[in-house]
Amino acid sequence: MPEGPVLERFECAPGLRLQAHERVTQIHLENIARRLDRLDETMERLERRLWLTVYGVVAVILAQALQSFLVATP
Repeated sequence: MPEGPVLERFECAPGLRLQAHERVTQIHLENIARRLDRLDETMERLERRLWLTVYGVVAVILAQALQSFLVATP
């Protein structure tokens, strides 16, 4: 055992306020991370839809070109 007076730990208002602030900050960061993950998922879905639309438009243009080519040749 250490010699000398033993100081007990006690909680003071500034310490409690700091702990509360750290906890609130942690909650905010977790919420921001969750929102960023959802935003990333939404962007990936949007990107898939965009590429599907681009491929669809290209397919329609190629189909029309092929159709006009087949009509022009007897």
